[in-house]
Amino acid sequence: MLELKKIKKSYKTGDFVQTALKDVSLRFRKSEFVAILGPSGSGKTTLLNIIGGLDRYDRGDLIINNKSTKKFKNKDWDAYRNNCIGFIFQSYNLISHMTILSNVELCMTLSGIKPKERKKRAIIALEKVGLKDHIHKKPNQLSGGQMQRVAIARALVNNPDIILADEPTGALDSKTSKQIMELIKEIAKDKLVIMVTHNPELADEYSNRIIKVKDGNIINDTNPYDEKEEEKVYKLNKTSMSFFTALKLSFNNILTKKGRTLLTAFASSIGIMGIALILSLSNGFKIQIDKFEKDTLSQAPIVISEQSMNMDTISLSGEEEELEEFTSEKKIYPLKNMATDTHENKLTKDYIDYINEIDKNLIGGISYQRIANLNLLTKIDNKVKSLNSADILFPLPTNMDGSISTVIDDNFEVIEGEMTDKKEELLLLVDTKNRVDADVLKLLGYDKDANINFDELLGKEFKVILNNDYYTKSGVNYIPVSDYEKLYNNENAITLKISGIVRGKKDSDFAKLSGNGLVYKKSLMDYVLEKNDKSNIVKDQISKDYNVMTMEKFDLNTEEGIKAKNNILSYLGADTVPMYIQIYPKDFDSKDELIKYLDKYNEGKNEDDKILYIDQAELITKMSGSIMDAITIVLIAFSAISLVVSTIMIGIITYISVLERTKEIGILRAIGARKKDITRVFNAETFMIGLTSGLIGIICAILLTFPINNIIENLSGLASVAKLNIVHAIILIVISIILTTLGGFIPAKVASKKDPVIALRTE
Repeated sequence: MLELKKIKKSYKTGDFVQTALKDVSLRFRKSEFVAILGPSGSGKTTLLNIIGGLDRYDRGDLIINNKSTKKFKNKDWDAYRNNCIGFIFQSYNLISHMTILSNVELCMTLSGIKPKERKKRAIIALEKVGLKDHIHKKPNQLSGGQMQRVAIARALVNNPDIILADEPTGALDSKTSKQIMELIKEIAKDKLVIMVTHNPELADEYSNRIIKVKDGNIINDTNPYDEKEEEKVYKLNKTSMSFFTALKLSFNNILTKKGRTLLTAFASSIGIMGIALILSLSNGFKIQIDKFEKDTLSQAPIVISEQSMNMDTISLSGEEEELEEFTSEKKIYPLKNMATDTHENKLTKDYIDYINEIDKNLIGGISYQRIANLNLLTKIDNKVKSLNSADILFPLPTNMDGSISTVIDDNFEVIEGEMTDKKEELLLLVDTKNRVDADVLKLLGYDKDANINFDELLGKEFKVILNNDYYTKSGVNYIPVSDYEKLYNNENAITLKISGIVRGKKDSDFAKLSGNGLVYKKSLMDYVLEKNDKSNIVKDQISKDYNVMTMEKFDLNTEEGIKAKNNILSYLGADTVPMYIQIYPKDFDSKDELIKYLDKYNEGKNEDDKILYIDQAELITKMSGSIMDAITIVLIAFSAISLVVSTIMIGIITYISVLERTKEIGILRAIGARKKDITRVFNAETFMIGLTSGLIGIICAILLTFPINNIIENLSGLASVAKLNIVHAIILIVISIILTTLGGFIPAKVASKKDPVIALRTE
């Protein structure tokens, strides 16, 4: 049951309806064909739109199954139109860029019906009106009668309670009109059909109830209905349009104006393209800067040794000078001799422990130079010979855990064999011309004037003999065991071998300046020191005031005597404190953090107890990314101006689209779309334009990097500088989407507030 009560000026006056229905109280049956008859443009249309629940009208008191609509909110009216009303318009009001199947399905998408079920029901509805064979055609491919049949199918597909037909045959010829009216009459057998017409013949022939309206007043009702029906539970299913549906609608619309959309997207992409190119160059130069930093820091590590420059002489430890730089004072100050003005660093086990606690993420490598001797033997011409380890071995920079450091990985490559973290495996470092110092080769038993094949060197063995096996006590002093063959085959001997031949990479300046020879890993020295520290010769040397090998007396009352004894202990492996430390920061930012960490150790200490370091990179021009970052920000700011212009342009284009799709807005609102759904439709359109714009900008920027790289390489020799980071690309696409969506937001809101009645009459 539908009841309309006491409508008093229930709409705002305008060009669409000129008079008001006053003091109306009407009831309609469930299965009834009502014709509302009156002059064109009179109150009959007002009544139709009141019943339809369109936004332009204050609907008065509409009773649906004994439930009043006085407290209906906008979303309730949207659901009411979708669930209860099927509109058949005089001008069909089909969405031109959608197929007739999609037109019929549309109202079901708002009801939340699943795609498979939607399609099935839409095809059944089109089959009922005789259009099953035309489901994939667009409205402009159909005749007027066929389009009206599509409108009827759309009105029926959601199984509404009421069909509202506004001059359903007004645009049709007489033959087609009869077919349509017969179809509507058939529908009226189980639904309430309210037809608005000014054709009395049509009303008399097909309707079973005629309501005549004149000057906004009802003057006659042929079949009034006053019987009160039983109250029923009345529930509306809320409508909602998914973002995917909005995308589909907008995509179909965009396909009708591909050229304009692509031009818009391209114009909008210029800003994205500019920023992408700037970021590509910035990223490429940052990579070059990082490489420069690594090369610089590899060649100029932070050095901590037993002796360091006094910080009053030159600020190498990061502390400020007492004297002001570029002073205006007219005085001369003496500059001390840097060669003689040194500071004695008291390296202790506590300090080494402090070094070992440095954040490993700041370090690209670290090496320790110790006095400790490795009791080294090797076979030369099948005879075991002793080697001075200091003459042929030097430490390899490693990570804090002893593994191969990034300094080595970044600057060197294995040209034969392998490079592992095993302590027993040595590496032979050659220069860029595969050369090794001739004296080192001679010590290893090779002809220093001959060329040597890799195979002869790989796998060559050495033995490290621990102190308890290498030294024997003869009376009161210790002497090395003379039977080298026995020592070489000793079961406690540590077998070393050359596992790989390593050469600097072509683009590594560090490798070009580094030495050559055999290198060992920190883990080997740590292991040997741990064993030798507990040896008999070390225990005896600790308790004696003389050299247990040479019997030379130490004057322990003097600093020189104490130092001499400590040197012997270090040589024998009793002292784990190195005499020289080199720390290779990962980059300049890491170096700054390392400097802070090292300076923190000196806080609150006396001058003599401080540990000073030499920051060799401090005197090299610091080429950090700060200047590049500043340039990048300025260039991006200029490019961002084009993005602002693009955003304004997108807003204008979206507003034009709103004007072009005004009728579509009215149709969507009539079938139950909410205001937020209309906003979503236009947001979806700007989303797609933004996505397209972003992709065009990124693709064009990537293509432009090829000629840009060629130009830069020809001018500077730097190859492949412009490199767009994939993260930057994704961020720019997201920014493009956000900006275009923001640009179209206001027009989208304007679209959602359009009066559906006026929108439907827009041509």
